[in-house]
Amino acid sequence: MNYTKEQIIQIVKENNVKFIRLQFTDILGNLKNVAITASQLEKALDNKCMFDGSSIEGFVRIEESDMYLRPDLDTFVIFPWRPQDGKVARFICDVYTPDGKPFEGCPRYALKKVLKEAADLGYSFNVGPECEFFLFVTDEKGKPTTITQDDAGYFDLAPIDLGENARRDICLTLENMGFEIEASHHEVARGQHEIDFKYADALKAADNINTFKMVVKIVAQKHGLHATFMPKPIAGINGSGMHTNMSLFKDGKNAFYDEKDALQLSQTAYNYIGGLIKNMRSMAAVTNPLVNSYKRLVPGYEAPVNIAWSCHNRSPLIRIPAARGASTRVELRSPDPSSNPYLVLAACLAAGLDGVKNKIKPPKPVEQNVFKMTKEEKAKAGVGDLPSELNEALTELQNSALMKNTLGEHIFENYLEAKREEWFEYITKVHQWELDEYLSVY
Repeated sequence: MNYTKEQIIQIVKENNVKFIRLQFTDILGNLKNVAITASQLEKALDNKCMFDGSSIEGFVRIEESDMYLRPDLDTFVIFPWRPQDGKVARFICDVYTPDGKPFEGCPRYALKKVLKEAADLGYSFNVGPECEFFLFVTDEKGKPTTITQDDAGYFDLAPIDLGENARRDICLTLENMGFEIEASHHEVARGQHEIDFKYADALKAADNINTFKMVVKIVAQKHGLHATFMPKPIAGINGSGMHTNMSLFKDGKNAFYDEKDALQLSQTAYNYIGGLIKNMRSMAAVTNPLVNSYKRLVPGYEAPVNIAWSCHNRSPLIRIPAARGASTRVELRSPDPSSNPYLVLAACLAAGLDGVKNKIKPPKPVEQNVFKMTKEEKAKAGVGDLPSELNEALTELQNSALMKNTLGEHIFENYLEAKREEWFEYITKVHQWELDEYLSVY
């Protein structure tokens, strides 16, 4: 919807909207907001709403704290779960400095920069995410446990799938907010679910991912459950991913499709895949940002750890789904839903464009099960591996000129600092496993 200021003011008045949340995202992907009353709406629409950026992770120092929020009018929506008398609406905002320039630490701006680079080459970038999550039972104090609501498996249904009602209400809420839901089902692991919504241009897709995560948590809470996008909350079962389907369009046509090719893929598609494969290790700290992310990325649980590609095989990191023509797309299977969607899509597009601009050829597709290949067979086929833990991924990120340029120096440096601190805190803590293994033995 392409709203004007006047239309929004009228909608707010006609619907008795009393509060508007001005939402934005910090560098780690956490959704933040400032709430204003309807009387301040025109001030917000004139880009005059200020907030203290020094209190936000990775934003600015206290001596340069003033930041401005500029609402994206097309993201306006009324929350359907709030009271009907005195409704609440929201905008997703871009962050600007007092001198009227885009703030270099705004993840949305990082994505916009790469989208402009693609546009300068004649491309638009569409994305369809597949977000998985777990539903857990809460305790008597409302705190989350790691007890799943059900023991169902892939595509199971009620009464085995006890999350069906919550999932249905999540879908209905999202539809009320303008989402087009394509599929909803129980995933492989007990208590694990997936809801897929229609692809969109990359900026809207990133906005939608953050909105989706917010809605899932809110609706789950209304069902007395806790929803988590933590990649691997339970050992011994599959973790949650965010498979990311990508396509470039040029002159209104899918730039990845070529009916004359044996695989019906264009040279642009091959080069895009080549760029992803070349840069995959340096992107991992962005697509898989937590210590916990690498506990999902271990063999044995359908984890996409092998840097290879295929049209039919689901064991490599990159898969080309069967649909062709306008639906031709590249599916990257490694990202997880704890990641910052703006930075993930910026990194994916930058890596792919690196391949397109420099005509990077990918290795041959791998059609055998990568999980069963020997080390020698993988080396011969040119199959690499993702970093095995966060610290290794951060080193790869730190050494990447492309990722530094993509994220911008502000996000790049602050992101590395925050994640190094996370790693240090993890390795210096004594964990329950260590106590169980060592305390009574040594």
